[in-house]
Amino acid sequence: MKSYLSLIPISAKTHWRQNRITILCIIFAVFMVTAVFSMAEMGIRMEMNRLMDKHGLQSLLAMATSPVTQNYFIIAAVLFVLILLAGVLMISSSIGSNVAQRTRFFGMMRCVGMSKKQIVRFVRLEALNWCKTAVPAGVILGIISAWLLCAALRYWVGEEFSSIPLFGVSLIGIFSGVLVGVVTVLLAAGAPARRAAKVSPIAAVSGNGETLSTVNHGFRSRYCKIETLLGIHHATARKKNLLLMIGSFALSIILLFSFCAMVDLINCMMPQFSNEADLTISAADSLVDGALPSRLESMAGVLQAFGRCSALNLPASVEKDDFRAEAVDLISYDSFDLECLAKDSLLQRGSRLADVTARDDTVLLIADQEVPIQIGDRIQVGEHWLEIAGRLKYNPFSADGGSDGVITLITSKATFTKLTGVTGYSLVFIQTAPEITDAEVAAIQQCIDGNVTFKDLRGQSTRNTYLAFVICLYSFLGVIGAIALLNMVNNLSMSVTVRTKQYGAMRAAGMSIRQMTKMIVAEALTYTLSGCAVGCLAGLTASRLLYASIITSHYPYRVWQVPVLPLGLMLLFALLATAAAIGSPILRMRKMSITETISE
Repeated sequence: MKSYLSLIPISAKTHWRQNRITILCIIFAVFMVTAVFSMAEMGIRMEMNRLMDKHGLQSLLAMATSPVTQNYFIIAAVLFVLILLAGVLMISSSIGSNVAQRTRFFGMMRCVGMSKKQIVRFVRLEALNWCKTAVPAGVILGIISAWLLCAALRYWVGEEFSSIPLFGVSLIGIFSGVLVGVVTVLLAAGAPARRAAKVSPIAAVSGNGETLSTVNHGFRSRYCKIETLLGIHHATARKKNLLLMIGSFALSIILLFSFCAMVDLINCMMPQFSNEADLTISAADSLVDGALPSRLESMAGVLQAFGRCSALNLPASVEKDDFRAEAVDLISYDSFDLECLAKDSLLQRGSRLADVTARDDTVLLIADQEVPIQIGDRIQVGEHWLEIAGRLKYNPFSADGGSDGVITLITSKATFTKLTGVTGYSLVFIQTAPEITDAEVAAIQQCIDGNVTFKDLRGQSTRNTYLAFVICLYSFLGVIGAIALLNMVNNLSMSVTVRTKQYGAMRAAGMSIRQMTKMIVAEALTYTLSGCAVGCLAGLTASRLLYASIITSHYPYRVWQVPVLPLGLMLLFALLATAAAIGSPILRMRKMSITETISE
């Protein structure tokens, strides 16, 4: 052996089982960054080509200098830093576990003359040696994932993604992935390398390289049993490891809530309504027969047909506090249309939709948040008094959800006819079956009078695009969850491995397997609950700031609320991850005899 560095490939082959989780952590980090930035570049290429073909170079310059584009670049940079930090904490924990399991090896190296500086160099180069396999694997997985996503967007979603590159290679994505892999490994290997170098040769050769804080007082077991208190002490005694766990949990939760905010942004940009139409019929100078929807529903390929009619600037008297209005707009909704408002959660709490359907003196209100009219108030339209039976959360007819000071009342068809005397429709919407043929669409068009305008909107649906974005975001959430789970497994494995000799002494002194199991569970729950507490506080704060930056600033009607469902799912996942993580250490301790544990 020419140099002690020649031991690195030998050690990698010998400890390949222990290195698997570390290599997986590196692959995950590289994969996430490569896939995210590759997809971002493919999207930018597609948009740039579309704008160049349509508007020329000036539109590209306007796009690059717009505040919205700059905000998105800032968000991408923040997510990059968060993923980088999560990777550092995750890989550092994994390398620390690996070093802890080979304390005796480093002690032997110290005994044969290896200096502390050489130990540090050995650990760092060993970590970089893992990059030879993990970084290319992560980059290849990221590129393949980007190709698959691009193919799904082009052939499954279609529409505006029909020109997205299929097999494009993103140099930015590859460079970012390699950079994250190498930088995270170098940063993560620092603390474990210094920890390995600090262990004295005698302590390392004896197999007990762990240094714990001295306890100068006894445990008070008034409220908890001794094994539970020991588990909590094991978790809190090693401050650096506890901080690593809390930081890793916190970053995972911050990423979770950040991606949840991105899902809400997609909901704002591409809202999905249950009453979205595939075909529309409109009349410019006249009205469509009120019986047309019922006739259309009997035709092949038609699932639902419903109509609307509107009357603008009707004289009205609206007075509430200091607010005054003298005109309102009316829009009639059929029963199906009204039911979709509740199905899409567009109504404020306390709205009485059944009253709007059953009575002809109740309406739903659409107005800006500053308008002080509440549910139960009454307004006068012409000679009729109407009660506000409900209010919409925002204006679904505008891009930003605002009403610009206009008051709009949604009525049933019977109420609209009572107020205006109109029985026909100005618009008729048709929802078709997915398997409808062009011949059936032509038959629908032929049964309509020639004085109306017929539009086929089937190719303009954003449903598939919305699903594609949501699936991508939730896929990355799944990867984040896998990272958190691997981190928990690593830390518990390291804790049990380092304390193997202690556990053997405890068992020799009379501690039962059941008590030892409780001790390991208490240690794991300490990590989980501490990490969740700090992570929830930091994650909710980050979520609120991100929500205000990318959503509320563009969609004022959307106000940040505590994400109760993601929060509950996250806590449930944390508990399940804890249960999964303690399984292997407990099983290993159960299988080891007392003498084997002490001599380990």
